[in-house]
Amino acid sequence: MFPPAATAAEFDQLAREDLLPAVRDLLRTLGEHGEPVPFADGSLPVYAVGEQLVLKLYPPVYLDELTTERTMLEVLHGKLPIPTPGVVHAGTRDGWGYVVMERLRGHSLSQVWPDLSAAGRLALAPQIGEALSALHAVRDPALSVLAPQDWTAFLAAQREKLVDHHRKTTLDEHWLAQLPEFVDSVELGTPETVPLHTEVMRDHLMVTREGDGWRLSGLFDFEPAMRGAAEYEFAAVGLFVSSGDPAFLRSLLLAYGYRPDDLGPDFSRRCLAYTLLHVYSNFRWYLDVLPAPEKPTFVSLADAWWGV
Repeated sequence: MFPPAATAAEFDQLAREDLLPAVRDLLRTLGEHGEPVPFADGSLPVYAVGEQLVLKLYPPVYLDELTTERTMLEVLHGKLPIPTPGVVHAGTRDGWGYVVMERLRGHSLSQVWPDLSAAGRLALAPQIGEALSALHAVRDPALSVLAPQDWTAFLAAQREKLVDHHRKTTLDEHWLAQLPEFVDSVELGTPETVPLHTEVMRDHLMVTREGDGWRLSGLFDFEPAMRGAAEYEFAAVGLFVSSGDPAFLRSLLLAYGYRPDDLGPDFSRRCLAYTLLHVYSNFRWYLDVLPAPEKPTFVSLADAWWGV
């Protein structure tokens, strides 16, 4: 049986190897006979099952993420210009959720990135932009299960705990003092809500070699998906894909469907505001790993990380 994991503390005590006996039994029950091999990365336990399948587990404390990921995978399969995993089996056992899905071909973009030339990296940007445009254009009644149900109320709640959230990440007082004024100065409007991945990063994109270059071969990890403003998506894109490269981000955004006139300071500041309001924002860490701004202000940061 799978062990209890009703709290985050209980789950954190479990190693992926500890779950292997229950994983093997689950796979036998489902008629799958490949030997499960745990992946090291990811916040939830994930196992390769032979060359064709992947098993992902959702402990009781995070069981709601099963509905989110299963829904996104089922709705999106075959609808994007790049593959997403198809669902082979899904359900619950011993209070845990599981999805057995198709394994995507290729290597993660994070593995390949250090060896790519500037031109090789730039060639991937429009492919990502086109995929995100297609994702945000999907309309399906099944996506009504995605949170939040009220985007305006969600942003208001994030704004209410803004300073406390970032203080917990040990962001220093210089930046904390600027937070409320900057976020309040950015007009986010009332955009249409669309399906969002929310964590588009090199680790979640797959690529395969084609001739002398590389091409996107997949997007995965939809458990943190949401329904919200499209530009909320570009928080993670700017941080974890373009990472301060203006040419890459501009190419991606033009392929997405933006016009050049759309990509001014207002756009950059909206992206930064959404980053600060993001559920998983860790601004203290971003300051350590991304290019430093010309001035220690949020306006300067918006130009450094999302200026195109």
